[in-house]
Amino acid sequence: MSDSDAGLGKVVVNRAMSLDGFIAGPDDAMDWVVEYEIEYAFSEVMHATGAMLAGRVTYEVGKRMSGGDATYDGGPVFVLTHRPPDEPEPGATFLTCDLAEAVATARAAAGGKNLEILGADVASQCLQQGLVDEVLVYVLPVLLGDGVRFSTSGLGRIDLEPLGSTQSGPVTVLRFRVQK
Repeated sequence: MSDSDAGLGKVVVNRAMSLDGFIAGPDDAMDWVVEYEIEYAFSEVMHATGAMLAGRVTYEVGKRMSGGDATYDGGPVFVLTHRPPDEPEPGATFLTCDLAEAVATARAAAGGKNLEILGADVASQCLQQGLVDEVLVYVLPVLLGDGVRFSTSGLGRIDLEPLGSTQSGPVTVLRFRVQK
């Protein structure tokens, strides 16, 4: 982080991922993740998180999974989109600015805690533009065979420095620093 980033938390791409590299199954299915979140609560990450930035598809998947309520009690949720809803939605702020501005806005709102980046497309764009500090991956013991990959095609090479790994029951947690 630069001196201008003093007092701001890290920008973290946070992923639950199947062993074969999918962050969502076919049709954006995420039920397989919820099974592990309930038993192996990812509380360390949630405690460190002050805000989330997601793409529109990820936001809509979250709403669908929660029965229409996409609110998050760990801080503000920002949704980067080209098509904001006509009416405001409780619990989310829709941004139509460029990516760097969206990250800066959400990061400032995180209150000194981390900004979590969700969604393959937004995360890949953030990684390409050098906006990510760390990548945190929860590897779940499941093979999905198809679905949404960890990153979008065309991401290119991103070098990572391993910071550590831990085991929580059947879940392996991998933490990396993005080399800039």
